[in-house]
Order: sequence, then C-alpha cells, then structure tokens
Amino acid sequence: MTIKRIGILTAGGDCPGLNAVVRAVSKNALGKGIEVYGIRNGFDGLVRNDIFKITNETVSGILTLGGTILGTSNIANPFKYTLAPFGSVQEPKDVSGVALHNFKEHELDALITIGGDGTLHMSQQFVELGLPIVAVPKTIDNDLCATDQTFGFDSALMIATEAIDRLHTTAQSHHRVMIVETMGRYAGWIALRSALAGGGDIVLIPEIPYNDDVIVNYILKRKSSGKTFSIVVAAEGAKNEAGEVAVARKVEGSTDTIRLGGIAYK
Repeated sequence: MTIKRIGILTAGGDCPGLNAVVRAVSKNALGKGIEVYGIRNGFDGLVRNDIFKITNETVSGILTLGGTILGTSNIANPFKYTLAPFGSVQEPKDVSGVALHNFKEHELDALITIGGDGTLHMSQQFVELGLPIVAVPKTIDNDLCATDQTFGFDSALMIATEAIDRLHTTAQSHHRVMIVETMGRYAGWIALRSALAGGGDIVLIPEIPYNDDVIVNYILKRKSSGKTFSIVVAAEGAKNEAGEVAVARKVEGSTDTIRLGGIAYK
C-alpha cells in the first residue's frame, strides 16, 4: 500500500522525548512527500475530530521542548469513553466507530500512536478493527512487553538517581533512615536501577514481595556495624508478602483506575 497521509498522536502520561518523536516522525514523513496530521489530546482528538495539518514549521524548534505539542489524555479510551457529550463515568460508551469514521474522513492511510501500556492496548484493539498502526513505546516505567527500553525511562532514571545521590549527605549527617519513593507502577526498573546507581542500601520492587522484619533487621545490622544511616528505595508498586500495595486514590474512567502512591509513608 502506498502511504500518502498519516496521523500522529501522543497519549497517556507525559514524559521527556515526546516532541522529539513527533518531530522525527513528521520530518521523516514530510521529507518523503507524505502528509502528516496531528491529532490533539490522544485518542480524544480522534473521537472529537480535532485534527490539524503538520508542516515543517509546526515541528521546527520543538526538539528540546518538554511535554508534547499535540497534548495528551490518559482517560480518553474510545472503547470505554467516559467524557461528555458522548459518555460518562456511569455510562461509558464505545465510540471507536466515531474514531474510525474521522480517520477515514481525513483519508489517513496509517496512524502513529506514541504511548505506554494503555495506549498500546487501545492501539491493538484498533488494529483488530483494521486500522494500520505503528506504535512507539513510551513510558518512564519501562514496562512494555517485547521492548528493551522505552523512551522516557532514561531521563526518569537519571532524576531518581540524582535524588538518591543528594540524600546521602543529609542522611549521613543526621544519622537517619531515609526512604525514597519512585514511580514505575507495577514494574521495579526505576527503583532497582536508581538504587544501584545512586547507592541505595535497600530496594523494594513489585517483582519481589518485601518482609518488614527483614528490612528492619538489615537496618539494625548496618547500624551495629557502624553504618549510622540507611537509604531505602521503594517502588510505588512494591507489595508485601500478603500482596498489599499502597493505593493513593482511584480514578474512574481511566484505563487503569488505581493510582499507586504512599509506600514510603507506609
């Protein structure tokens, strides 16, 4: 099939590098004579027909900008749409047909979706409906199957490592046990690698259930050996041996209603 016109969207959580991907895809396509159309606010723009033409001028100078010029949404699921006027949290609607209609109305030949677990799951559902999609793996959590490393992970790892590194002097000066809570949802990549790189003494990750007594005993062992401080790095999705996780809140209508958080306080 000859590709003449493509659409591009960013969905899910924000992370560094989104604009770089938008620019790379757009410039590459435009250089080959392919028209590029931006879809605002993820799949929501495909439902609401909020689509605009991208030119070289549109993506000029966005390489180093944070965020995404296309906007994003992590609650606009066309298969369980909860936003007015089409649906609600109480009565989610399947408006995937509307999205497909708008895709065809703009005579798009393919769609580039940039996102994480939820975005790629929705992309797969659209592929099963016959929509040609190239999905770009994005998420700081680095939790996508068949992906070595997602973009967004490296910068998140750098920030977490720097935070742990900076805490060492305070922890040592005040003889404290300090706990750093990292993001990552149900994957421990950020916590594990930042703890290794930043010098964490204990790391809790979702993949290995933790035991309170083991943590306490290890800290006391460090203290008895002359170590007057300890740094614990806890992934937000870390769970104890009973399988309990710390839930900050629930967001109805989202592809994943649970918002993790509070493991450090716990």
